[in-house]
Amino acid sequence: MAQLTAQIVSHDEEFKRQAAQLLRACGIPIGIVEGRGSADGSHPDLTVVDLRHDASSGMAAIERLRAGAAAMSIFAIAQNAEPDLILGAMRAGANEFFPWVPGGQTQQSRSMEESFHGAVRKTAMRREALSAGARQPCVTHVFLGAKGGAGTTTVAVNCAVEIARVTRRPTIIVDLKPCLGEVALFLGVRPRFTVLDAIESLHRLDKDFLKELVSKHKSGLDILAGSEQFDRPNAQDTGAIEELLRVLGRTYEHIIIDAGNTINSFVVATLYTADTVFLIANPDVPSIRNAQRLVDRARQLGAGTERIKVLLNRTSDQNLIAPKQIETALGYGIYHQFVSDYRTVSTALNSGVPLGIAGQSELAAQFASFTRQLLGQQEEVKEPERRRAFLGIL
Repeated sequence: MAQLTAQIVSHDEEFKRQAAQLLRACGIPIGIVEGRGSADGSHPDLTVVDLRHDASSGMAAIERLRAGAAAMSIFAIAQNAEPDLILGAMRAGANEFFPWVPGGQTQQSRSMEESFHGAVRKTAMRREALSAGARQPCVTHVFLGAKGGAGTTTVAVNCAVEIARVTRRPTIIVDLKPCLGEVALFLGVRPRFTVLDAIESLHRLDKDFLKELVSKHKSGLDILAGSEQFDRPNAQDTGAIEELLRVLGRTYEHIIIDAGNTINSFVVATLYTADTVFLIANPDVPSIRNAQRLVDRARQLGAGTERIKVLLNRTSDQNLIAPKQIETALGYGIYHQFVSDYRTVSTALNSGVPLGIAGQSELAAQFASFTRQLLGQQEEVKEPERRRAFLGIL
């Protein structure tokens, strides 16, 4: 499902935090955007308006929003479900009205949350229906490592290259790994600009300007290189990262994100907006333990654990922990496995040539198979070569 974008109109920061958490607990990809206008003048799909403390200004905000975006879903939230307030909100242009009962500990609050989540899902379905037959919706895949050195960047890079090569559709890889990401290095590219240039230029980041910021790979893949600063992106950049992903979603059909191996505030933003989160683990105790912790953390965040897929990297016949044991420990089936081939991977990384381009190898074939699985394509089945008949006789 393509990402749904939402904004929250309120002067209460705690309300905005709780409303964002409520939105993201729906289990579908949602990006929270700020109220500033985008470079192309687009609007979010859904807006939550706070009427609790100042109903008149809230009603005025709903009227302005409705006048500017007829297709937007507007949710009005008030302290109580007063008939006059409900009628006023609907007349102003709201689609839904909810009394604010946060917490989820009472039957009333649970009922409110269920109704709210149902309305959000209806908005997502309506958006899907409206976009049917239009351009292909963007799909976002996040690659998150269970620990440093798990091979997260290797898997993300080779997956991105294969998607670009197979689909020949607009595809970009974004390096969000904190502390000097290595995506561009792995692809043998010297970028002029980084993700920081993009988030600092959001006010003018349209399709044309984006072309200037990304680097091109010969596979057709676009690259938004990692930061060259140790302390950025950081927590203050979280909102800008979400807005950046929304902008990229209007230009690309596939977004691949290398998120490193740390769940921080801006990586959490990518988890909420992703269609799939690939958790990269190795068949060893430290990696599996960390993977368990990351899965638990994703559950606590309400980031949609049903979108998590486990990738087991560096497998071999010598592994002491069987895949079935790993699946039992994590509570997830293994989506795909990649064999351990240090020489092939090392050669590809040192030369800056992805596995699929470097030549035939078992690992390259596994990435090709993984990509077809990801894209919903059937495996290519080669028929056995038939013997040629001589004078019509076999």
